[in-house]
Amino acid sequence: MKRLRIGLPPLDQLTVDSRVTFAWLERGVVVAEGQESLRQLGKQRQAVECFLHPRDSLLTSLELPPLPAAKTAAAVACAAQALILGPVEQMVVAHGPRGSDGAVQVAWVPKAGLEHLGQILAQVPLTLRGLYPAPFALPVATAALEEGYWLSRDSLQQGTVHPLGQPALDVPWVDAAQRWSGAAPAWGLHGRLSQAATGGWGRALAGVALATAIWTLGLNLYAARQVDEGQRLKALMSQQVRQAFPELPVVLNPLQQARQQLAARQTGAAADPGQRFSSLLQLAGSNLPFMVASVDQLNFEQGRLHLGLLADSRSPEGQGDWQAALAQAGFTATRDDHGWTLGPTEASAAVELEEDE
Repeated sequence: MKRLRIGLPPLDQLTVDSRVTFAWLERGVVVAEGQESLRQLGKQRQAVECFLHPRDSLLTSLELPPLPAAKTAAAVACAAQALILGPVEQMVVAHGPRGSDGAVQVAWVPKAGLEHLGQILAQVPLTLRGLYPAPFALPVATAALEEGYWLSRDSLQQGTVHPLGQPALDVPWVDAAQRWSGAAPAWGLHGRLSQAATGGWGRALAGVALATAIWTLGLNLYAARQVDEGQRLKALMSQQVRQAFPELPVVLNPLQQARQQLAARQTGAAADPGQRFSSLLQLAGSNLPFMVASVDQLNFEQGRLHLGLLADSRSPEGQGDWQAALAQAGFTATRDDHGWTLGPTEASAAVELEEDE
């Protein structure tokens, strides 16, 4: 299966129309190479391995003791702070595995440059298979000169970039046919590029969508809980109304029906005339004690109780606030030549009439 490799220009100069050096590899051998724009190469719809320009290939090697993977990453990040010129949070740092000699290859690149690369590749479009510093396109133990930089591939996982002329390198120069045939290392910057390219508005919108979904779910759960609580309270109120007013055939609106029944009891407007008679008799005994031993007869009709007095009894007027107590209960007592009459006040009679209607 053929693989496409691309040598990138400096990231701050990269556009969709930038001409880049490319090479097609088949089974590790270069079968075609040349220069073309990214836009044209994008028509191949091919996954690509990209190699940074030497100027963007910032590399060093650290010696670290044997550490777990998480602690190795932490040690590299700590050491990188002393090596990077500028705020470390604006850089993306990657590292390779620890070699048998304790050396760990470290590379870093500006985060803005990686974001820009991700945007350009998305426009072309090309699918990124790997992103590596410039020396890792070379075969192991070879070197090459590129735009004033000397590149050397020291091992499968390590390489160096020399920006100041030709150093004393005891490695052979690579010929043009082998320039792009090196085996890819086990590490690179492509994973970090995916994180950077999916950031920005996409990540913000995804966060907003997730927060909205969580808020909507929470609101629906709260609403369902409130509905259940309301149904439970309504059922409890209906049960209590049935217990307090067993004469009700059905309870549809417990609060309204309870208020109506309480008003009826306070005014003595019970549905049963016998209950009305008992209520009036109880009110007379409680609020007209001065008529004890003076009552000759009782007459109940049309919801009113008439207390007939003995012929030789005196006509007591009564002292105290008994009329106010009767009025508070919704009744009034009137005196005539034959005795006293107890009945609902005009306001209470109007309430009773509305309920009957």
